Amino acid sequence: MPHLLLFAAILAEVFATTALKQSDGFTRPLPALLTVAGYAIAFYCLSLALRTIPTGVAYAIWSGVGIVLVTAAAWIVHGQRLDVPTLAGMALIVAGVAVMNLGPHAAAA
Repeated sequence: MPHLLLFAAILAEVFATTALKQSDGFTRPLPALLTVAGYAIAFYCLSLALRTIPTGVAYAIWSGVGIVLVTAAAWIVHGQRLDVPTLAGMALIVAGVAVMNLGPHAAAA
């Protein structure tokens, strides 16, 4: 259950970040409202996940998966280009998150 909450937090954060771009500096009310709501949901779900998942592991997953998903959303929604260095960097981030989750301290989570 804690990992589902963390995943929900990540999805809400990705949604909020994508809406943040659409809010145009909080000048567009609906995207601005969606941004605030998304971040509120994200932090609530993260706070529940942190009851069980160690903070460092949760934050690594949050950051790593979030970066990859936000980049994918920017590519799909905003047409952002993804060059080879960007893709390589994202692969390294995913590898780092995997290492943290497979390491000896991951079993304690």
